[in-house]
Amino acid sequence: MTGSSFSRSRLAASLPLAAIVLAVLAGIVPVALIGIDEGIITGHIIDAYVLRILWFTLLQAGLSTILSVALAIPVALALARVDFIGRRLLLRLFALPLALPAIVVILGIVTVYGRTGWLSSLIGSPLNVYGLAGILLAHVFFNLPLATRLLLQQLDGIPPESWRLAAQLDFTERARFRLIEWPQMRGSLPGIASLVFLLCAASFAVVLTLGGGPSATTLEVGIYQALRFDYDPARATVLSLLQLALCALLVLLAGQYANAVQSWPSLRRKPDRHDAQSPLRSLILSVIIAAAALFVGVPIAAIVIAGALATFTWSGLLHATLTSLAIALPAAALSLALAWPLAQASARAASPSWRSLLNLSALLTLIVPPAVLATGWFILASRSGLALSAAPFLVIAMNALMALPFALGTLSTSVQQAMAQHDRLCASLGIGGLRRLILIDLPVLRRPLGLAAAMAFMLSLGDLTAITLFGSQSLVTLPALIYAQMGSYRIDAAAGSALALALFSMVIITLLDKWAAKA
Repeated sequence: MTGSSFSRSRLAASLPLAAIVLAVLAGIVPVALIGIDEGIITGHIIDAYVLRILWFTLLQAGLSTILSVALAIPVALALARVDFIGRRLLLRLFALPLALPAIVVILGIVTVYGRTGWLSSLIGSPLNVYGLAGILLAHVFFNLPLATRLLLQQLDGIPPESWRLAAQLDFTERARFRLIEWPQMRGSLPGIASLVFLLCAASFAVVLTLGGGPSATTLEVGIYQALRFDYDPARATVLSLLQLALCALLVLLAGQYANAVQSWPSLRRKPDRHDAQSPLRSLILSVIIAAAALFVGVPIAAIVIAGALATFTWSGLLHATLTSLAIALPAAALSLALAWPLAQASARAASPSWRSLLNLSALLTLIVPPAVLATGWFILASRSGLALSAAPFLVIAMNALMALPFALGTLSTSVQQAMAQHDRLCASLGIGGLRRLILIDLPVLRRPLGLAAAMAFMLSLGDLTAITLFGSQSLVTLPALIYAQMGSYRIDAAAGSALALALFSMVIITLLDKWAAKA
């Protein structure tokens, strides 16, 4: 790597770095000024209501984390111990809750567990899926597969020699768990738990849809309510400061495990463990796997069935689809435009401090949650009279920033490997700039670029946070349309819209995956 290459990459990264810092400051500064001035100093905003919201945020995130991780341990152990036809399909099914937009999955949960849902009809008694119980159910649905995947990756990393030695020493099932499996999982449990807690504490769509009222409101939803319904910027800023402090702490705890979320579940066959399961234990493990498959699969099947039988409102659906596409495409492109020079500069960084600064710039959008950014931007746009005209651009910018950590995390390792392999050759041949991008970088990095684009596109397509704050009757995306239909109890129409969004998402993922696979 030459000094000129480092200088050019550093200069190219300066613009996206400055744009990220400016966007984050534009969100934080108004929040901090109003929050400190009217909230903390006067003491009139931090009241019992704010403290109750903070307590419920921590309570629901804590309970969701305990349930998700505790249930994931036996599921991961069962998947690691049992080999069966359809294991690959089941593990791909476990990837769907994170791949599908949150509002689509929530509708599937309501269809199955709601007052008029499948389970209520089966037992003959209406169930209440709203409030704390519904929030916990939805969070476990999202995070049980995630925690299972991460634990299964740890179990799949056990060397085959350990199983051969256990067989030679005639270990009992309890000894194999205590001496081999549990030590392998134990080290990752704090990180997995902190990551799940972060996702639950910053959850917006789940709590907004299933919260059921002021008694089940988190900081993110409280910010939305303070701005959208009460127009109380002072209260919103205090809630934003609390959310900022909470997310910053959690990102520091869970940040080292964030990259693990981007990897897909293990699809290889169960390792040769050299141990035999008793019929009773095999039955127990099979029941655990079947229960987990039903828990994840039934709501997804409900979306397909209910959506296929629904009556579509084609005009509104078409308008929302075009709006979603008009927002998701530029948001994904902007996210890649920010991530690409940052990844190149990080790969060529001569000093650890410069590399750390680049990585921190991407983590800023995790440390500063969407509701905090939205609060600051909303205040600035409202006071400048640009709230309506600037709304589409604000939604695009926010979605791009929210996807940036995942896009950069996907690109960084691949870009670093590509730079190490081709920098000297390109320098000796005089290939650089756009010519190198077309001839060298794009073919080599086609797959990670496709994955990064897919992740950015999907996050933007399924976003409900930005659109609920900046949306209007003329700016309605598919998630916003589904939420409005659910709010007006048009579950049939919402199911049709959800199926359309799910199919649209899977088509885009498939096309990008096929494009990336040509590498």
